[in-house]
Amino acid sequence: MYEKYDFVYFCEVNMGINFDECFYGSVTVGERGQIVIPAEAREELGIKPGDKLLVMRDPVHPGLMVCSFGVMNEFLEEIKLRIMKAEQSEPYEAPEEK
Repeated sequence: MYEKYDFVYFCEVNMGINFDECFYGSVTVGERGQIVIPAEAREELGIKPGDKLLVMRDPVHPGLMVCSFGVMNEFLEEIKLRIMKAEQSEPYEAPEEK
């Protein structure tokens, strides 16, 4: 279905992500720029009334990303740990071509 090096293919094969389960439907932007997050998404992601969410522009594609501060903090902690681990390991050297 997907090309071997397609991002969706990579995520499904290597990370067990089913992209069909990542979509909750569509929303309509109201006159004041507001959208309603579908109930299924709110339930699954634990979003409650009054929660503050980060809204960011995708750095590559023309779209938005929305997540909680807690999720972003967890992501940044994971990045920080990976950086620390990389700093402590030996640099990777590609094998010489024959």
